[in-house]
Formats: sequence, structure tokens, C-alpha cells
Amino acid sequence: MMSETADWPYDADQHDPLTKLRIPVTCFVPRWKYAASFDRESEVRPTDWEAAQLVSFIDEYREHWFNETWKAKLAERPFDIDSGNPTRIFHKWADGDWSYRVVTWQYGPVWVPVFPRLRGTHLDDRPNWAGPMTLVQVMDRIYTVGGETFKHWTDWKAAHPEIFGEVSRG
Repeated sequence: MMSETADWPYDADQHDPLTKLRIPVTCFVPRWKYAASFDRESEVRPTDWEAAQLVSFIDEYREHWFNETWKAKLAERPFDIDSGNPTRIFHKWADGDWSYRVVTWQYGPVWVPVFPRLRGTHLDDRPNWAGPMTLVQVMDRIYTVGGETFKHWTDWKAAHPEIFGEVSRG
């Protein structure tokens, strides 16, 4: 449940265990522009390993996009908040079944991959993005354009095998 007080202006759950990891737990359209968040309406919570992957996704975003001065400013808040980029929200349907959305999306599916009950129907307009997908597969999809995964993301995963497993550098 969302809590907001004068001391806690964020629309993320203040007392959720993920908050201690700097992962905001929000609705599917948060007001703040977090680097990434976890959808509180998810059917299943992330495992410890998946939580570590979410933390690392946020860490990579911060390391890739910000200079040291701005990183210090980000560290003053409980979450990485960036007014220049829309929030990526992660939703977990079941074990090994994740989707994401970008808060600015206005057309197309709400989640990619689509809701499990819509998969394989006429409403599943992206069959090459069919679920279920693991969290890492969804993260890869975020950083893939034209079939090519961004090098900074591939390099990050390869540098963190304790979180992502052994990854090819492409």
C-alpha cells in the first residue's frame, strides 16, 4: 500500500523490503520518474536473485548515464530519480514470467510481453516478444533495438556474472 507523508513524498511504498535496496514499489504509472520500479500489483514478488538483478539494472542506468556530481545528488534520495527519462516498470506474473512497460506509453500493449491471458490471441500484436520471459530477457528487450542489444548493457551483464550468470559479450 502506498504511503505518503510530509517526510515521504514519493509514490513508492515506504516500508516495502525492496525500498531498502533502492527499488521503488509503485503502481504501473508512477508519478515520480524513477530509473526503474517494481509494480506493486504483481502476482508474485521477486526472488532475492531477481531483486539483485533489479538493483543491478538501476545501478547500470546510473553508471551509464550520469556523471559523478549527479550520482552524488541521486544518492541523497532513497531512489534514483531522473527527470529526463521515463520510468521502466517491471511486473512479475509468475516464476520466470516478467513483463515491463514504459510510463510514457500511450498506445499498444500495456505490458510487454502482454498479459498471460492475452498471449497467442489477436491482441498479442508482438509475437516475437511472446512470453513468458525471465527478468533478464525483459531487461535485454529494453536495451535492444533492431535486433541488436546495446553494448553497454551486454558489457555490464558480463562484468556481473554473480548476478546475471555467464554472459557473452556479443
